[in-house]
Amino acid sequence: MEAQALVIALVGVLGIGAQWLAWRTGWPAIVLMLAAGFLAGPVLGIFDPELTFGPMMEPMVAIGVALILFEGGLSLDFRELRHAGDGVWRLATIGVALGWLFGSLAGNYIAGLSWPVAVLFGGILIVTGPTVVIPLLRQSSIQSRPASILKWEAIVNDPTGALCAVIAYEYFRKLGEVPDATLFAVVPPLIIAAVIAGLIGYAAAVVIAWAFPRGLIPEYLKVPVLLVVVIGVFVLSNLIEHEAGLVAVTVMGVALANMNVSSLRSIHPFKQNIAVLLVSGIFILLSASLNYSDMAFFNWRFAAFLLALLFIVRPATVLISLLGSSVPWNERLLLAWIAPRGIVLVAISGLFAIRLTELGYEGGNVLIGLSFAVVVVTIVAHGFSIDLVARLLKVKGNTRPGLLIVGSTPFSIDLAEKMQALKTPVMIVDASWQRLAAARRKGLPFYHGEILNEATEHNLDLSPYHVLVAATDNEAYNALVCNEFAYEIGRDSVYQLGDAGDDENRHAIPLSIRGRALFESGFGVAEVTDLSKQGWVLRKTKLSEEFTFENALEKLPPDTHYLLLLREEGRMRFFTHAARPEPRAGDTIVSFSPPHTKTPEEKAAKRESKSGGNPQPAQ
Repeated sequence: MEAQALVIALVGVLGIGAQWLAWRTGWPAIVLMLAAGFLAGPVLGIFDPELTFGPMMEPMVAIGVALILFEGGLSLDFRELRHAGDGVWRLATIGVALGWLFGSLAGNYIAGLSWPVAVLFGGILIVTGPTVVIPLLRQSSIQSRPASILKWEAIVNDPTGALCAVIAYEYFRKLGEVPDATLFAVVPPLIIAAVIAGLIGYAAAVVIAWAFPRGLIPEYLKVPVLLVVVIGVFVLSNLIEHEAGLVAVTVMGVALANMNVSSLRSIHPFKQNIAVLLVSGIFILLSASLNYSDMAFFNWRFAAFLLALLFIVRPATVLISLLGSSVPWNERLLLAWIAPRGIVLVAISGLFAIRLTELGYEGGNVLIGLSFAVVVVTIVAHGFSIDLVARLLKVKGNTRPGLLIVGSTPFSIDLAEKMQALKTPVMIVDASWQRLAAARRKGLPFYHGEILNEATEHNLDLSPYHVLVAATDNEAYNALVCNEFAYEIGRDSVYQLGDAGDDENRHAIPLSIRGRALFESGFGVAEVTDLSKQGWVLRKTKLSEEFTFENALEKLPPDTHYLLLLREEGRMRFFTHAARPEPRAGDTIVSFSPPHTKTPEEKAAKRESKSGGNPQPAQ
């Protein structure tokens, strides 16, 4: 028991440690997780998951994959299909058939696998998987349409690939019993089983969507009930047919995502945390389970097969599937390259490798090592190249962190103007068309709508905006916005104008639900409004080795309050009641200060330098 507990702890440390290292370095997290598990398992021999967990290993991984697919399904909204639907439907239908065909041909003619093994493996190769695609999309900045297509394809094709493998296995098993068996004897029952599994998942989603809003489940039990229902649906559907549970949980997640169940918003942070933990843990366990005997079969034909998979099978599948579609060619080429494989491929390959060997088919035992090789090669190739390929094909989104401003006021308009001039992506959001008039006149990007409305998440792409500033004229509303978006953007990246009033009332709104207060003084809305009426404005001042922060202090008016530092790479660091960032050369300071009254000496200096050769440091 102590050994198992120690392995669980090590898996957690390695998985989350790899995720943190990926965040710090910008490297693909899945590459680091694979490396960590491989080092801990076959290389250093620190632990062997199969030896530690024994027969529990397979159901643990299976349930983990089911929860990941359900969580992925919850992120799929049908409204995304307005822009990406053409590509998604083609890849989920034509692409599946072509991918299975080309993968099988490559497996037989290039890798040298027997036809039964090649056909089964070709079906498994259809999967790309949210466990690898979504982390890649999170770390890269790809435009919304190709990102949506990749996400939908990954989640929808996971259960599809599993079903293709089941169809192939059942057909070849039937052939062993009845030599003249046909596909018609195998496929219809499996399709019926998949439909029943999908109906079970949909029925579970309907029950959840009915029970949660009516208060039949207390708030503290919603997450446990949801997790238990997902696991129950998965296990029940698998009793009907192997791997049908993946269909059921995917349908359940997609159905719930499109039933507008407001109660689910409160559990989003938790289910995202569960997904991160499961992805990390399963990747570590599977890569640590690899042993050298699995790789002993690797030869030049397998290497040629991997190259064909990267440069022939996937590109041919995507480009043929999308012929005549509305997807632009540069996006098609990106989709033709990006197809990393992950957990489901390894898990299903391991399961069917044993079954094929038991049926007496030659080559079944090589599937485990070959599937790991596919995972490693595709993750490394696509993980390290996605940014470069996206940039070359001009489908890269804006890489500079953006600023989302809630509330159209003179202060927020001034802030948006200054940040846009500094090449920071900005967006002003307000529910009042009248208040947005100033933003429209100045040509600033704006969104007319209620930021707290769930539809806003689908109508407005929030991915470019890494920082939020709530600056409406309602302090409580600002706090509500910050609290709502703290889980998505990060508690340290949501800011608001501080509470106005004396010290007794300054923290009437609990700090736990507020954003960080802007300015060291914690200016309130009323204070900023009054100062703006008195002529106070935002100024930007560029620092350099010659013009330091001390020089800026001398040039700016004495009562100046500093709002933020903009680093050269675009990162924003705000001056707040709790933090004062350290200015350095290359930074741009944005400050809030009174009208600049020139001294007689400054006026004389200006008259002497009418040529304009000495630009003012503050604007």
